[in-house]
Amino acid sequence: MIAESVSGSSRRQLLLTRMWKERYLYLLLFPGLVYFIVYKYLPMAGNMMAFQDYSAFQGFWDSEWVGLKHFERIFQDKEVLRVLWNTLYLSLLQIAFAFPVPIVLAVMLNEVRREWFKRLIQSIVYLPHFISWVVVIGMVTVFLQSEGLVNKLLHVLFGIGPVAFLQEPGWFMPLVVLEVIWKESGWGTILFLAALAAVDPSQYEAAVIDGANRWRQIWHITLPAIRSTIVILLILRLGSVLDSGFEQIFLMLNPFNKSVGDVLDTYVYVKGLTESDYSFATAVGLFKSLVGLLLIIGANRLAKRFGEEGVF
Repeated sequence: MIAESVSGSSRRQLLLTRMWKERYLYLLLFPGLVYFIVYKYLPMAGNMMAFQDYSAFQGFWDSEWVGLKHFERIFQDKEVLRVLWNTLYLSLLQIAFAFPVPIVLAVMLNEVRREWFKRLIQSIVYLPHFISWVVVIGMVTVFLQSEGLVNKLLHVLFGIGPVAFLQEPGWFMPLVVLEVIWKESGWGTILFLAALAAVDPSQYEAAVIDGANRWRQIWHITLPAIRSTIVILLILRLGSVLDSGFEQIFLMLNPFNKSVGDVLDTYVYVKGLTESDYSFATAVGLFKSLVGLLLIIGANRLAKRFGEEGVF
């Protein structure tokens, strides 16, 4: 026991010595650490409201505890089930159509041999990421309104009358997916291009000697090089399957498309801040987080079963 105590003391001493030697690195880490503690971890204490009939006048400790009452309400309320379906459907559409686009774009950019042209295209496709959703939705509204550019072109080229893109419920989800593709696809290529930069060029040279054309090189060299990156990003994307993006959806909503456009994020906002139903809104948010956690764990185990590294 004395030996174990001495060993533990020496390990602590080594750790403290190393931390002092690298104190400037820890100093750089400190602002980010404070940010996560203040804005990510401390607010988690508010999740106790999901198990209370919270009253702002009584506070956290004096509000009545009701157990799983609000979680039971999630599965009994038809409005919640409708919003949950909208969220799942929209997330599946984004995974099916928006997730593969950065992969395809990264492969295409990797095939460009003129470096200046490649850099130019990268800069162009990166730019939309830095435009706020407020500006993006404003542009979409201007282009797609009844007297907008798109409807004028449809009338001139095909003789089609004004299409109510922004009011018709059937157009809501396709527009959301297209906006995500346009805004985020270029930025999403960064990780894939970084993975492709690590590929040894001699592999392509050997493939050429063996008679492989460009398609064979992409299939047997390029795609396997980014396979682990694809798996990790897909696992992380599944973890946010119930997170559809509040700002974009909220700005796109109107009384005409609310039936298909209302998602969990906007529903929690309305219930929590507009109707002051804090406990139920917290329960819905906590439920969303738990589902995301379970999906990440399940997808990670499935990835490891198929021989991939996974996230953890």
